[in-house]
Parts: sequence; structure tokens; C-alpha cells
Amino acid sequence: MSKRLVGRSILLTGASSGIGRATAKALVQSGAHVIGVSRRPASIPEGVTALQADLTRREEITHLFDRLEQIDGLVNCAGIAYLSRLIDGNPTDWEEMWRVNVFALALCCQSAIRRFPKSGGRIVNVSSMSGHRVPPSGGFYSPTKFAVRAITESLRHEIKAAGLPVQIGSVSPGFVDTPLLDDYFRGREDSLQKTKAAMTMLEPEDVARCILMMLESPPHVEIGDIQLRSADQRV
Repeated sequence: MSKRLVGRSILLTGASSGIGRATAKALVQSGAHVIGVSRRPASIPEGVTALQADLTRREEITHLFDRLEQIDGLVNCAGIAYLSRLIDGNPTDWEEMWRVNVFALALCCQSAIRRFPKSGGRIVNVSSMSGHRVPPSGGFYSPTKFAVRAITESLRHEIKAAGLPVQIGSVSPGFVDTPLLDDYFRGREDSLQKTKAAMTMLEPEDVARCILMMLESPPHVEIGDIQLRSADQRV
């Protein structure tokens, strides 16, 4: 087991379920000090310092980071996925996805950099294969993940230009068997069951291993993006 994360403080959003919960457990096992953020802190795994925050609210993100003195890394796992079409979808769904998937992620990145030590830090943004291609179902979710991809790369350029010892990258999974799928297939439960029957979906732990690899890589190695999906998933 790598010792690179022992004693390191990692802030993790979306720590109460799915990929975030699996990553929190893996980080604890790696010896890191994990600060988990969720609207439901009671569901955050044991061994994690649990903090409550609603990432749709800018002031709560600001208060969250005001409570922190220094962190060594940030993992943005929090995300919302509704299949809300552009042609007739609910703008309330669009706004919630934009606030969490895009604005909160960007603000957490900016705030985390200010809390990194002079020796630097690492940021991993959990994106999606929907940030690399638009699925046939369309909708507003995919544009938010394209934005995550652009934010990650834009921030990387800014970090290099500023000469900061900070590394940033993203993980882009396909279908992962998490509660997020229930929201995405809301009202189309039959389609969800058919999708699960047609493939062996990724598990949250599969994505967590990729996140740890990015955090544990040597100082001279910066991983830009990891794309992963089930071997059964066609697109």
C-alpha cells in the first residue's frame, strides 16, 4: 500500500453516498485524514470528519472553507443527475444541477487552492463520460459535465501560469451503480432495470481506485483525465 496519503488532509464532497462514500472509505484505509462534506453527514462513513453543507448555497460553501485551516487535497464528488430535456425540461432541475455540478465545484476548487500549503496540493474532479460525448437522451446534465471538463482544464492552465505547485485532473466514469441513477431514471424505472440487465455496471469502488491513483501518483506525475466504463457499455 502506498504511504503517500498518510497524514494528508483531503476534503471530499458528496461523501455520504455512491462514489463519494466509496472514496471516503478508501482514503481512510490509505491513512489520510478525510473531511467529508454532505447534506446528510450522518451517512458519512466512520473514520471521516463529517461536515454538513448544502452546496447549492454559496454562503454555506464559504462557511465550510472558513472552518478549515489547511488541506492537502480536494475531491469533488458531489453531483446531481436528472434527465431533464432542453426542449421541455424543468428549469428548476437545470438550476440545481448547474449550482452543484458546476458552480459549487468551481468555487470549491478556488477555495481549496487558498487552503493548500506552500508545498502544494491536488484536486480531483469527478466528471462523467457525458462530459466527453452527448448521450442520445440529450438533456441538461451532459452540458454540466462538459463544463466540469472545461473548468478542470482552464484551471490547470491558470495554475501553470501562476507557477503554483498544484495538480488537477478528473475522473470520467460511465454508468456507475449508485443512488444517482435513481434520480437520472426518475419516471423511467423500467428503462433503469433494462439498462442494469444489459450490462455489468461499474461499482463506486472502481471509480474510487482511480481517484486514489491520481492522489497517490508521484509529484512529477499529473494525470489529466481517466475515462472508464463497463466493458458492456457501448457508448
